Amino acid sequence: QVHLVESGGGLVQPGGSLLLSCLGSGRFADIKGMGWFRQAPGKQRELVATVSSGGATNYADFAEGRFTISRGNRKNTVDLQMNSLSPEDTAVYYCNAGSDRAGSAGRYWGQGIQVTVSS
Repeated sequence: QVHLVESGGGLVQPGGSLLLSCLGSGRFADIKGMGWFRQAPGKQRELVATVSSGGATNYADFAEGRFTISRGNRKNTVDLQMNSLSPEDTAVYYCNAGSDRAGSAGRYWGQGIQVTVSS
């Protein structure tokens, strides 16, 4: 079993930045890619960014140029640096693990963390 825990969410003003972190534990030897997804109220969960076991990254259009995904040296952590945030980025952000396909979700999910962008 794999367990994912997100941290770093909260309230930020428009134009601000946040760093989300995800720490994985359990049977991580079989985990390849990791990523971040988000779900806004009344909307479906959507891709934010993924990073493969080889370090290849993939971003949603809205994240390109503003967000940066990075994998830790121990491979069981993944960060999401979010800059130039807008109210449209308000959502619950989920850490994901298990798929090495660009833009695809694996079978493991964190519990989610709230990000609110508001003045």
